[in-house]
Amino acid sequence: MSRDSNYDHHISIFSPQGRLYQMEYAFKAASSASGLTGIALRGADTAVVVTQRKVPDRLIVPSSVSHVSNVTSKIGVLATGMTADCKSAVQRMRYEAADFEFKYGYSIPPAVLAKRMADIAQVNTQSASMRPLAVVLLIAGVDEEKG
Repeated sequence: MSRDSNYDHHISIFSPQGRLYQMEYAFKAASSASGLTGIALRGADTAVVVTQRKVPDRLIVPSSVSHVSNVTSKIGVLATGMTADCKSAVQRMRYEAADFEFKYGYSIPPAVLAKRMADIAQVNTQSASMRPLAVVLLIAGVDEEKG
């Protein structure tokens, strides 16, 4: 048994090499759960995300499988990884965008939403009661101020 084997039981314990094994497991789960590759292209006033459509089971209706979602009218997201975690992350993004607009009176900029989601994901690494989401988010949007 490896001497690092006791460091993967808790999310907030670093190994002697400075690694968080639970985070590495989440990254591996996110990349291997869906096996999808996403590509984003940016234009002067547009943003496009592209991915493949893989139907995980023949009993699932192919038209119901989508990894691209609208967060607001100007922000979209491509979420790959474990399906339940993707839905949870997209729902949280919609909540954060609506909360920002309610508080400040204008739509959330894409960079602010990305930073907020990164902060939320980082909080999950500090508490043993929450697990990190096995999801990769590709956020695309048009910023009203910066273009």
